[in-house]
Amino acid sequence: MELKLTKPICFFDLETTGTNLVKDRIVEIAVLKVHPNGNKESRSWLVNPEMNIPDEVVAIHGISNEKIANEPTFKELAPQVYEMIKGCDLGGYNSNRFDIPMLAEEMLRAGVDFEMKNMYAVDVQTIFHKKEQRTLSAAYQFYCGKNLEDAHTAEADTNATYEVLKSQLDKYDDLTNDIKWLSGFTARRRFADFAGFICYDKKGQEIFSFGKYKGKLVEKVLEEEPGYFGWIQNAEFPLYTKKVLTAIKLRKLNNKLS
Repeated sequence: MELKLTKPICFFDLETTGTNLVKDRIVEIAVLKVHPNGNKESRSWLVNPEMNIPDEVVAIHGISNEKIANEPTFKELAPQVYEMIKGCDLGGYNSNRFDIPMLAEEMLRAGVDFEMKNMYAVDVQTIFHKKEQRTLSAAYQFYCGKNLEDAHTAEADTNATYEVLKSQLDKYDDLTNDIKWLSGFTARRRFADFAGFICYDKKGQEIFSFGKYKGKLVEKVLEEEPGYFGWIQNAEFPLYTKKVLTAIKLRKLNNKLS
């Protein structure tokens, strides 16, 4: 079953130096852009992370420090990557919890004001886990009847993710072939930031989801404990989390002035 699209969707996958959103960096990114008319275009980039790739990580994705030594940095590549994905929805495997947050961090570090407000995100892993509980390689075998060659290379994983989603739509009659619906189906708890430090309560208000102010309204905490804002801004929190917190603070100030 082909996807019913009202605008392009970009399936993408990252290989990185590790899983820490603040400290780790991208070493490879692949994007498969699918247009509403069915046309596809793909790009992949190797990236110099400007840091050492640990041996145990190299063993997983096979990208050594020597291989990326002369590749451009993400800051140099960011305009090209952003040009390809802007105005599109996003799809990936475990993308809501890792790839999108990591991409957002790298974009912000590169000076690109990355924003998801007008983009839907479909996490194919969530569909798979809700239905079958498997890994990407097992999902590819289960849904597509194929072995995933070159697993943990960004390009192979990206194409496999796209094929798995189409096969999931064929297999499950209760899945709706609509990106907005799939985005809602694959969403976990609603978060204001990608990393999950700020979420929404039942009234749609932002609350902290960690620490001593867990469950407390962000606006109220910032008003009563202004130093907490400065602490987060200077601590090792993701840049997107800091961006969201700043927007909430500015919104509160604007409401007072209006």
